[in-house]
Amino acid sequence: MAPRYDAGELITAMVTPFDKTRAVDYQALERITSHLIEQESDAVVVSGTTGENPTLTLEEEQEILLCVKSKASGQCKVIMNSGSNSTETAIKSSKKAQELGADALLSVVPYYNKPSQQGLKEHFGAIAKSVDLPIILYNIPGRTGVDMKPATIAFLTKEYPNIVAVKQSNPNLDLISEIKMLCPDDFTIYSGDDSLTLPMLSIGAHGVVSVASHVAGKQIKSMIRNYKTGQINAAANMHKLLYPLFKMIFQEPNPTPIKALLSRLGLIENYVRRPLVEVDEQLRLELEECLNKLIRKTEKL
Repeated sequence: MAPRYDAGELITAMVTPFDKTRAVDYQALERITSHLIEQESDAVVVSGTTGENPTLTLEEEQEILLCVKSKASGQCKVIMNSGSNSTETAIKSSKKAQELGADALLSVVPYYNKPSQQGLKEHFGAIAKSVDLPIILYNIPGRTGVDMKPATIAFLTKEYPNIVAVKQSNPNLDLISEIKMLCPDDFTIYSGDDSLTLPMLSIGAHGVVSVASHVAGKQIKSMIRNYKTGQINAAANMHKLLYPLFKMIFQEPNPTPIKALLSRLGLIENYVRRPLVEVDEQLRLELEECLNKLIRKTEKL
């Protein structure tokens, strides 16, 4: 069955580039947008965790959405992170994203205030009723302190037709099986962890919301396509080649390692906003060597 809403198989959680004053660098943002389209991203998420959302103002988030939407020119979908641990703030952000032309929304489980499962149902239900856009739920208990249960996800997607997918950042693969069993066939599951993409595909995920795709999008897309066309060994081999990069880019808090690599490629300047700090020289060199090895090995395929 076709997905209720198809944002594609490869979604990139997009960085927000800054200049040396830590202001948003909109020219670099346009370069990254074009680069991700070339790297075969089907969609991008703007102003998410990888985009350093906690340090962005509402005005910056809106300008980023408009900039990326304009530069993409329909070549990829633009998904706006409109989540919040305040339901009313999430509703306002979601309505504004719809007004500004976002193609879909990403909405995270509320963080810090640790709502119950009933609280999650009411939170996401209120957001879904406030907009017409497709909504991708984002379950990341390591950051939020709350794990949204498969039964809660199933309730939400059955009750609200515009809740169409979940980005699942929980390494317990049994939960993917439970979501598949409880949710309608047209509900979509995305891996929220690059290294779990292939395992999750094997039990019903559609694709990945990726960080590594900033520098290895074509390779990740190849892995997904090979798996889905029955070339399992080729997919597994690509996973093994990508795995060191998947792990290396999370050696320090995201997005500091991936920004170091993008800087090495000349796409952005290597700046993050406090409280994050740029990676040290040793890790930067290790990251570059890891990416160079991947490029050398995949060029031989």
